[in-house]
Amino acid sequence: MSKSVRIIDVTIRDGHQCLWATRMTTAMMKEIAPKLDRAGFEAIDLVGGAVFDVCVRYLREDPWERMRILNTWVTETPLIIHTRGQSLFTFEFFSDDIVELAAERFAANGMRYHTPYDALNDMRNLVIPIKAAKRHGLHVVPGIVYTDSPVHTDEYYAHKVKELIEIGVDGVFLKDASGLLRPERISTLVPALKQAIGDLPLQIHTHCLSGLAPYVVLRAVECGVEVIHTATSPLANGASHPPTEQVVRNIRRMGYDVDLDLEPIEEAAELIRYIAEREDKPIGAPNEYDAFHFHHQVAGGMISNLRYQLETVGLEDRIEEILEEAGHVRADLGYPIVVSPFAQYIVTQAVLNVMAIDQGKERFSSVPDEVRLYVRGGYGEIAGEIEPNLYDRITRGEEPIVERPGALVEPAIERLRKTRGPFESDDDLLLAAFYDESQYSALKDAGPINTDYPLMRTPLLTLVKEIAERKSIKSFHYCKV
Repeated sequence: MSKSVRIIDVTIRDGHQCLWATRMTTAMMKEIAPKLDRAGFEAIDLVGGAVFDVCVRYLREDPWERMRILNTWVTETPLIIHTRGQSLFTFEFFSDDIVELAAERFAANGMRYHTPYDALNDMRNLVIPIKAAKRHGLHVVPGIVYTDSPVHTDEYYAHKVKELIEIGVDGVFLKDASGLLRPERISTLVPALKQAIGDLPLQIHTHCLSGLAPYVVLRAVECGVEVIHTATSPLANGASHPPTEQVVRNIRRMGYDVDLDLEPIEEAAELIRYIAEREDKPIGAPNEYDAFHFHHQVAGGMISNLRYQLETVGLEDRIEEILEEAGHVRADLGYPIVVSPFAQYIVTQAVLNVMAIDQGKERFSSVPDEVRLYVRGGYGEIAGEIEPNLYDRITRGEEPIVERPGALVEPAIERLRKTRGPFESDDDLLLAAFYDESQYSALKDAGPINTDYPLMRTPLLTLVKEIAERKSIKSFHYCKV
């Protein structure tokens, strides 16, 4: 009897987050989501930090309403809520009462699967999110964040898995946000994690930034991983995830069972291609292998933003130098993992260091407050060592922070009710906790989410023909609707 492998879909969360700057609207999901629902995924990823934030700030769609709407379109498959642990959907830590209320509202809005993680792998920052979610009946599979460094060894990761098991979880996923996993590391890391996790399932969530991920997930299956995160092919590859269709075919060819129907996924892929054409958005393509990526570890989308920002200050020709410095900054700071918010902090410090050198000053002569807080332990435990002289220079003699960061945040619910209330719902109270009055008011003024997209009014084949004629495309693909 062959081993069974399960698949989690990330198309309507991380797929468009990676390739479309998180700009897939709820309306765009209307025909896609039911097809993914029929395919047989273990779960479908819907909302995470960037998605929640972009919904509020740019799309003016209430993310709680998106959850409720999608629960009417996806009825067979659990929907995933993905959070940054004690930081939920932002870069700051929230009070325990806010985190606990958020878990209640996840369940109330139909979410059934929770995948929290902490950017430093400080499991103290996951205790409240995990226990609160479990108390409200969610299936909880937290992540441990992967990076490549001298201190992030197999033993380190096995120890982190054991800490999660002690809290009480339903599984663990290995989160490789920067696409740093290599096949040879999988061969040692996955067995170490499997030994630590025991009978609980192990998942892998890796991005294609180095071009290795489609093969890495196959090697992970051979080493014992039971669940793989993938994206529908038009929103796969590039900075996104391995493509569902090809991964499933490859795993089956290796002799494993995958209980997944590819036909509705391929139909969803055609819909996504149509939307990409209509909205002038990119389709994912495989990346070439770049050894430099393993030095700086900065994700491709952030590099694009950095390039633009450097152009505005006349430093566009210094990007390679800044990325080189980013790798050194990371080592100097004890190897923080290059995910939000630390990716932003590392790159900012690298820019400041390069500019300081230009001015004949020392590196770290200017340090942002966020970096000082990190060095003091304000975000959690630091995996590596910070050179004592550099530590003293950055902290300016301030005392180290050893408490759990969330415990230092004052309770907020009653204060919010008095200063920003009254609220029509606890969902609105949480929005007020996450956003200032201007963002909150703009969202509320936008009204209900519009779920009407041209795809729903016009037969797909007609629309594709219109686009083909407009763009002088002589051949195109379509699906039956």
